[in-house]
Amino acid sequence: MHDNISSSLRWQRRLTVVAVLLTAGVIMLGAWTRLADAGLGCPDWPGCYGHMDVRKAISYVNSRNEVEPGTYREAFKTIPEMVHRYFASALGLLILIVAVMAWRNRREAKQPVALPLTLLVLVICQGILGKWTVTMGLQPTIVMLHLLGGFTTMTLLCWLTAKLYHWPRFLNDCDVRSLKGLAGAAIGVVILQIALGGWTTANYAAVVCTELPICESGWKDHINFRDAFTFWGHEHDKPDYEFGVLENDARTTIHVMHRFGAIAVFLVVGLLALRVMLNARCHFHRNFGLAIGGLLLLQIALGIGNVVFKVPLLMAVAHNFFAV
Repeated sequence: MHDNISSSLRWQRRLTVVAVLLTAGVIMLGAWTRLADAGLGCPDWPGCYGHMDVRKAISYVNSRNEVEPGTYREAFKTIPEMVHRYFASALGLLILIVAVMAWRNRREAKQPVALPLTLLVLVICQGILGKWTVTMGLQPTIVMLHLLGGFTTMTLLCWLTAKLYHWPRFLNDCDVRSLKGLAGAAIGVVILQIALGGWTTANYAAVVCTELPICESGWKDHINFRDAFTFWGHEHDKPDYEFGVLENDARTTIHVMHRFGAIAVFLVVGLLALRVMLNARCHFHRNFGLAIGGLLLLQIALGIGNVVFKVPLLMAVAHNFFAV
């Protein structure tokens, strides 16, 4: 039985599903760019060495490196940066189309309007942050905000998709209202942990602790909260923030806090998954609880794997993606 909805809403359903998948790709491409140390592979914006075509940018860098060896960056680092920009631009265009369709269809009772417009504003802000990430030389606070913006975009797109398909109404048939407080706490610790993860990678602190469960022995003697969580005005003599500017103690502090955040997420989200499975009154929520628990264990395993195997690229990208 089909919903009695307009053609516009049907198209918005399709486009938001595509946008969710595209956002997942953009998040992974952003992680690949960052973890491959290609964030400054293109030092200008929106082009790359003055070119929108990545092939021309590669040719330009190679030709300049022949004339002035060592002056320009590795040509291959232009690829992740520009591919990320291409996909992000496509996502922005898709969200613009959905927002325009929502506004034109705003008089229909079932049409969400505020959420598509919020997404449009968010994706514009993301474009600005993406520009600043490059032009401000990977300033850590900008990098972290850009990462959080990507995760927020994914969350709002999933919410919009759910509203367009009327999933909230369906989920109300399964009474789990008693878990609202715990779910809110879980969301809070996950957001904080994602921010800590973004701050860890933005400050190149991922490999500073190579032992489990917290860090190397004596880590308590190397805690420096003041420098670790200074979000602006870092004093340094480098031309940019690539590979980090913080001293080892500050990086250790950031990494240790991310480890403690992981423990908090494991406890709170794990408890939520368990209670959903035990208390849910319908099959859907029991499976949802299982999915939460499974993804939590996968994310913990990827985090441990990053420590044991010294942050291999594919594992680090997966760890970034499954945080969503």
